[in-house]
Amino acid sequence: MKRKIHNAKRASRIARRARVQRSLANTDRPRVTIFRSAKHMYAQLVDVNGKTLATASTLQEGLAEGYTGNVEAAKRVGAAIAAAAKKHGVEAVVFNRNGFLYHGRVKALADAAREAGLQF
Repeated sequence: MKRKIHNAKRASRIARRARVQRSLANTDRPRVTIFRSAKHMYAQLVDVNGKTLATASTLQEGLAEGYTGNVEAAKRVGAAIAAAAKKHGVEAVVFNRNGFLYHGRVKALADAAREAGLQF
């Protein structure tokens, strides 16, 4: 049974999230899943079985320098998740933006991960 979501902005994100998840369901690559809140950015590296291999967020020491809800903080998280993926031997992933629009902090995180050597 579908739950009625009263907030229109959140409902749109949930609908986009479902569309994205359907397209990513049939892949054999690990995925980088992100979450964006007003103050923080979070990224997870998840393998094809659903096991979380690594995480990076602006709550971690070293990444929480200065304000954590801006583009620079997202770039730090992107570089950190790419470094963690390299440590686990993962070079090619799919990017799950989790229903968030691909601009601003989401785009900055993705670009930083690509610059650090992650392919998606």
